[in-house]
Amino acid sequence: MKSKLDRSSDVAVIIVNYGTAELAIAAVQSVLDRGHGGRRVEVHLVDNASPDGDAARFIEAHARRDWGARVTLWLEKENHGFGRGNNLVLQALSRLAEPPRYVMLLNPDARLENEALAILADVLDRRPDVAVAGAGISKPDGTPVTAAFRFPSVIAEFAQAANFGPIGRLASSRLMPLASNLPEGPVGWVSGAALLARFEAFRAVGFFDPVYFLYYEEVDLMLQLTRRGGEVRYVPAARVIHAEGAATGVRSGTRERRRRPAYWYRSWHHYWMKNHGRAGAALAAAGWVAGAAFNQVMSKARGQQPHAPLGFFADFWGLAVRPILGLEEALHE
Repeated sequence: MKSKLDRSSDVAVIIVNYGTAELAIAAVQSVLDRGHGGRRVEVHLVDNASPDGDAARFIEAHARRDWGARVTLWLEKENHGFGRGNNLVLQALSRLAEPPRYVMLLNPDARLENEALAILADVLDRRPDVAVAGAGISKPDGTPVTAAFRFPSVIAEFAQAANFGPIGRLASSRLMPLASNLPEGPVGWVSGAALLARFEAFRAVGFFDPVYFLYYEEVDLMLQLTRRGGEVRYVPAARVIHAEGAATGVRSGTRERRRRPAYWYRSWHHYWMKNHGRAGAALAAAGWVAGAAFNQVMSKARGQQPHAPLGFFADFWGLAVRPILGLEEALHE
């Protein structure tokens, strides 16, 4: 149900859905219900071939809620993943004579709590050096969560895997997550759940790297923007509610150990190989394995569950380390 893109708005909002139809409809409505400081805003709702009738729900909602030309549905026949799903719209917008000035990425399990889009757009209007502005994010109960991060590093990989208080404190200046109460300012990268970016900045780096299926794609994109001199800025005054994990099944801070999907390891491998080369990726892998091994020993001594995901050592070896060592090619979704 794609309509021909022959119009241009000030801001294009892209929501990529997989299996969260009702939340995605609420996300769309949260955008349509705001004024956005008078800016012209259009919404693009991409359904990644959800298996449970999401496409039909979107068609029904489009008609029942009278979304009209404000919302374009992209009802796909295959699951493109997050980055490639966004790329479908971004590439179509790039073919317009006048693409939108800004693009907002909004998770299907997120919704605007205030005039978040306008607040972020005001920052970009005032600050031509800022390429991306990220919103402050809270759980549905109002608890703020981390939405701003440093870029990955070897030390951070080791400390994260070790999950040991003294090590974490020693490496605190290198750990990826920043405080949930962080004030506005420049950061490495912001959560892809709710961000506003300059369309031309995205286009200059070729949009999302299509190799990623899910995870690390927004980290990589913002690293490329940063390397080109663009600032990534965290703006907590822009507030978004995020039902974290509803769209992916993965939540931060959960104590339940699960096996990570293969595409997570492949994304990790691609990010490190692309941005730090084989030597950098090998060091990062060594740091993670050393940290996980340390945590395994400490957890056993304390009678606790290890911090690493189930099957970590076999999965990490087969899907990330072997390709780094050149023993086989990494496979991607």
